Amino acid sequence: MRLLLRRLAWLAGTLLAASFLVFGAIYLAPGRPETLLLGGRAASPEALAAIRARYHLDDPFLLQYAKWLGRVLTGDLGQSTQYRSPVLGLIEARLPTTLLLIAMAAALVVVLGVGLGCVSAVRGGGLDSTVLVVTTVALGTPSFVAAIVLLWLFSVRLGWFPTIGGGQGLGDMLYHLTLPAVALSLYWTGVLSRVTRSSMLDELGRDHVEVARARGVPERTVIRRHVLRNALGPIVTMSGLTVSGLVISTVLVESAFGLGGLGEFLARSVAVKDFPVVQAVSLLVVGLFVLVNLIVDLLYPLIDPRVRLS
Repeated sequence: MRLLLRRLAWLAGTLLAASFLVFGAIYLAPGRPETLLLGGRAASPEALAAIRARYHLDDPFLLQYAKWLGRVLTGDLGQSTQYRSPVLGLIEARLPTTLLLIAMAAALVVVLGVGLGCVSAVRGGGLDSTVLVVTTVALGTPSFVAAIVLLWLFSVRLGWFPTIGGGQGLGDMLYHLTLPAVALSLYWTGVLSRVTRSSMLDELGRDHVEVARARGVPERTVIRRHVLRNALGPIVTMSGLTVSGLVISTVLVESAFGLGGLGEFLARSVAVKDFPVVQAVSLLVVGLFVLVNLIVDLLYPLIDPRVRLS
């Protein structure tokens, strides 16, 4: 419980610092806010002054930040200058697509990454070399390149999957998000596979593994209880970092497939300088990133008793 409370306090402090940095970055961004609110239309000095007074743009920076943070804490994320709608509603409409995409990609990364790493470390030989070649190609392929290749092959040439859109309903969404999830998971599968292989090889050389084999313990039991279990620490840590990385990588993949999720929404909002949306989505991304790392921190003592004792 003490560990949980300390981590929650760290989470709150991190989110507070992130909110300050996000607001400060938008505050310092080029362009005058009143001009952006007018959408580039010409206006008289009196109209500009009225807009600055209405949105408290003449207030000191810290006062503007305090007011914005107070609204955020009450669930008011502001109004989009592009859509003229509350930002919270726009995010809620796009969040399920992004979360489902991240969940599908994370499942692929964990299953394939850990599986390939274990097979590579345990089998060795030609299979190990093959896995290393495959993961090297995966590591060298950016997600947007993978998205283009997958679109051309499976959507344009073969017609197996749709080329654009996130679908409606769970089944249709799973169908539409299959190719984006594969493109998103490719690089991180290579990363997790390499980490799993390295961690497994370290444990395979330990004395207790040799002792277990000398005592006649079945090889499958040795791998499961004495090798994989002790290698889970780095694997779980990298899995958490992988999920955090997937949150960031959705921007390019969602734009390539036209999914209409938060990543594509953020990219379009940055392009048109829709600052309320950029602030809200950036803060949400930081929150997801920190939350995933909090879950990993809480899992680590359950995996490795030495961490709990320390």
